[in-house]
Amino acid sequence: MMKRQVVVTGIGGITPLGCEVREIWDRLLAGQSGVGPISLFDATRFPVRIAAEVRDWTIQQVGEDPAAWARHARQTQFAFAAAIKAAWAAGLPDQGLDPLRMGIYLGCGEIFPEFQAFCQAIATASSAGPLSTARFMNAVARDADETLVLEPGAAVGLIAAALDLQGPQANFTAACVSSSKAIGEAAETIRRGDADVMLCGGAHSMIHPFGITGFHRLSTLSTANDDPPGASRPFDRDREGFVVGEGGAILVLEDREHARRRDAEILAEFVGWGTAHDAFRITDLEPDGRAAARCMRLALADAGLAPEDIDYISAHGSGTVVNDRVETVATKRALGSCAYHVPLSSTKSMTGHLTTACGALEALICVLALQNDVVPPTINYTTPDPDCDLDYVANTPRDVRCRNVMSNNFGFGGQNTSLIFARHAA
Repeated sequence: MMKRQVVVTGIGGITPLGCEVREIWDRLLAGQSGVGPISLFDATRFPVRIAAEVRDWTIQQVGEDPAAWARHARQTQFAFAAAIKAAWAAGLPDQGLDPLRMGIYLGCGEIFPEFQAFCQAIATASSAGPLSTARFMNAVARDADETLVLEPGAAVGLIAAALDLQGPQANFTAACVSSSKAIGEAAETIRRGDADVMLCGGAHSMIHPFGITGFHRLSTLSTANDDPPGASRPFDRDREGFVVGEGGAILVLEDREHARRRDAEILAEFVGWGTAHDAFRITDLEPDGRAAARCMRLALADAGLAPEDIDYISAHGSGTVVNDRVETVATKRALGSCAYHVPLSSTKSMTGHLTTACGALEALICVLALQNDVVPPTINYTTPDPDCDLDYVANTPRDVRCRNVMSNNFGFGGQNTSLIFARHAA
């Protein structure tokens, strides 16, 4: 059966670089960093005191009462606001579309409640004997409904209710590929005819004592506390780890003919994706990058493209010593000699690492690159690493005629996903 063609008709984001698409794009091209001192908790005694926070933002910007949302986690609010913005941009509200043919797939991660309440809940749940998940959740919740508020997938239900999305719904938890996997699966749902419109993407916030401590214990974070804007240095020889970011991004995917019938603006086409697993270790990438390379090749095959057809790669580019080296190896393994000629950059150098939401934000950025024929830079790239010898678009944006762009994400647990978007041919 012929697969239906999938297009992007709306995008929205709540990010460390801003909450309007134009602002996000302008700051990326200006090489501005969203990294600064942590303000969401007192980090003065922590070895890592920097993060990329969403600042100067409230859910009131999408017409919601902040007081009514006070009990909801930051990531739930980010996802909801990004979804409303994307839906507005796509012209979905008030079009009389069939709600049974509209769905939502997200990649939202674990929710961290307020620190003191979290610690008290552990103490309360432990006092009656060995700690159980059910007793812990009941201790965290202030009332019966709050247990659901603390679910990673809480945003799915809230967005579905707000936009009357009665079709397929799910939340994917697959570490750093959660939201890119949500996008790929959403596209596949449209391709096979199970929906006409899918909102997809994700949100997360791990700027919390447990989140920062956990990543630091894994030796994955930069400790450049005295130079927050320069802390994230993907592919640079002197990189020492990533900076935790937060936020959310949503894409509206749609059957192309459905979008044309309602005269929607088509921003880009989704043309292919691939996913593969390392089956290696929980935290380490497979050193030879076989699975990461395989997911790129699968994406190319799904799109019907050759390596020379890719004009830009949005790298995972976390900034850890191992990730950047293995990603470079995998890219050369997947694209062969073409890898040396395609510009590749990591916007995490500016946005920080949005963990489960990184793929969604980077997919949004790929759509903007296609629309503007410009690719954003990898900032803080000053000293080449012999192990990272590709074109990383160092420090300044570049004019590139973008026909097809690839967005790659690789996560803990050995999970790899590659997405390909193309310029829409009207």
